[in-house]
Amino acid sequence: MSDTGTGTEAEVLPREEAAAPLLPGPGQPPGSGPGGTAAVGTSPEPAGSGEAPGLGSFLARAAAATAVLTVLGAVLGLVRDQAIARYFGASDASDAFLIAWTVPEMAATLLIEDGMALLLVPAFSLALTRRADAEAAKGAGAAGGPVPDPVRELVAATLPRLCVGLMAGAGLLMAGAPWVVGVLAPGLADPALAVDCTRLTAVTVLTFGITGYFSAALRAHRSFLPPAGVYVAYNIGIIGMTLALHSLWGVRAAAAGVAVGSLLMILTQLPTFLRLLPLARPRFRRPRRRVPRTAPLLGMAVLAPVVLFVVSRQSQVLVERFLASTLPAGAISHLNYAQKVAQMPMVLSLMICTVTFPVVARAMADGNHMKARQRVERDLALAGMVVLLGTAVVLGYAPQIIEVLFQRGAFDAADTAATAQVMRVYAAGLLGHCLVGALSRPFFSSGRPTWFPAFAMGTGLLVTTGAGYALTYRFGVDGIATANAIGISTAALLLLMGLGTRVVPIRARAVAVSLGRLAGAALVAGAAGWAAAPLLPDAVLSLAAGCVVVPAAFLLTGLALRSPEVVSLLALIRRRFTDGR
Repeated sequence: MSDTGTGTEAEVLPREEAAAPLLPGPGQPPGSGPGGTAAVGTSPEPAGSGEAPGLGSFLARAAAATAVLTVLGAVLGLVRDQAIARYFGASDASDAFLIAWTVPEMAATLLIEDGMALLLVPAFSLALTRRADAEAAKGAGAAGGPVPDPVRELVAATLPRLCVGLMAGAGLLMAGAPWVVGVLAPGLADPALAVDCTRLTAVTVLTFGITGYFSAALRAHRSFLPPAGVYVAYNIGIIGMTLALHSLWGVRAAAAGVAVGSLLMILTQLPTFLRLLPLARPRFRRPRRRVPRTAPLLGMAVLAPVVLFVVSRQSQVLVERFLASTLPAGAISHLNYAQKVAQMPMVLSLMICTVTFPVVARAMADGNHMKARQRVERDLALAGMVVLLGTAVVLGYAPQIIEVLFQRGAFDAADTAATAQVMRVYAAGLLGHCLVGALSRPFFSSGRPTWFPAFAMGTGLLVTTGAGYALTYRFGVDGIATANAIGISTAALLLLMGLGTRVVPIRARAVAVSLGRLAGAALVAGAAGWAAAPLLPDAVLSLAAGCVVVPAAFLLTGLALRSPEVVSLLALIRRRFTDGR
């Protein structure tokens, strides 16, 4: 994919590369497009109108490449879950593995997906800005001796210490595995098996940390392809070990696969990381003003709120599994399968924000708050449209999706029915999950300490816990999923209201109205799919038909509700079709 601009030939791009945007931001006319390129039936925006540049051609190609690898990783994740379901079903063994898998899930959120990225992408973005300033000063002939490269200075100050701390954490987790299992799932039938699996997966505390560090550094350098491929490598490791050793080690083979897959994640990024940060240390002539150090950006004042936010977010899963451990065997597995499939639209929607987060961080570092605001608003609109379309599919075709993906081997029709019901309940919180992921990034883009995201997630966690205790006894796993949806939606609402007054001055009301129209379209489309799904008895054919019925109903309803995103998307499709003819 060297022609995508995300491979070896184009790891670093200029600060600006404007092109026609995919869709307008909230509050814009449906047919308009900022960045100087008009959409259908409009005139170009005047220069200097204040509109943010659209998703530039490089970022568009990066998003496309990231989407391909994200989808491939998601498909392999389904194959992984299918293998575990086939050999272990929804049983004591699968529950024990999932309790042990809580550690990698927490580590992935803290060290790869959110925590490390929220800390390091702004830090590396600022270091790159200072490197550019030093190069400009050198070109201008500024007096002074050579100074260290700010990027290499940041790596030298942070990576060794991080590795030492993570190694200590992994060792402590291995030693304390019995206590960890007792806390996470006090009602588990076979704690010894879960302890063995936890000790095997504990290595991910170290390997995920290194993976997350490499991912953040590469994304700040605008290299998106290797970070997007890490979950492909991860799932290949789990699938390979499960298939090869399940008959000898049982579910411990899957836990060993987690460790092997995490090592493959590092190897996937290591060559590009070493190429972007070579062993040689380039030095520049010292500019007239002293370049401040970058390492303090990662001090405890910044680290603590990020860690608390990420831990609070991932603790939603801890609460679910704690409550489900008191239910009959298989409850944890039903929740896991339902959540993994239901959240696929959310994962795909957030790839937009993952690619554009360095752009927001660079804009904040440069003090360009207007550009950051318009980028964030556009990201929220695009991500919301993707996740709500996926929500409609889940609402309409949950039984068919689970039957096609999992109903074989030890996973029977009863498991399908229970999982599909939980998945439909989870769908109510998908928009909340998406918004939390999208809104949290701007809060941390400036590199300054901010406690509001941790407050919002902590509030959402309290709501999840309270609702879970109130609903689990009466409604079982459906009550747990309902509590999750309520809690994450509460956190998303708080973040949406707080972002505009604290960091980036987004137009919260315009964003809410835009998302409300898309949500209305999703409800109508989901109802249409729910009504149409039973008309074809074969699950595969029914699901194939749903891939036409639900999007058509979503787009038509969005058009009727005058959703700017849907109107602009249809105009773009029409224009592409007309140009193709």
